[in-house]
Amino acid sequence: MAVRLNEDKEVVARIKEGLKAKGGYCPCRLPKKEEYKCICQEFRDQIADPDFEGYCHCMLYYKSKD
Repeated sequence: MAVRLNEDKEVVARIKEGLKAKGGYCPCRLPKKEEYKCICQEFRDQIADPDFEGYCHCMLYYKSKD
């Protein structure tokens, strides 16, 4: 299992700008809830799932099974 940044540098730059503007909260979600603080609870749960492989909600991170 490995978690890495999206390979698309433009996506990473835009998401990081959004995170900075929202104080670390996911820029893809409107409310500022603790579970939306990056790395969000949804993706932490997906990281814990051994069968999950894919991107987080905002496409900043990617979890691979290998």
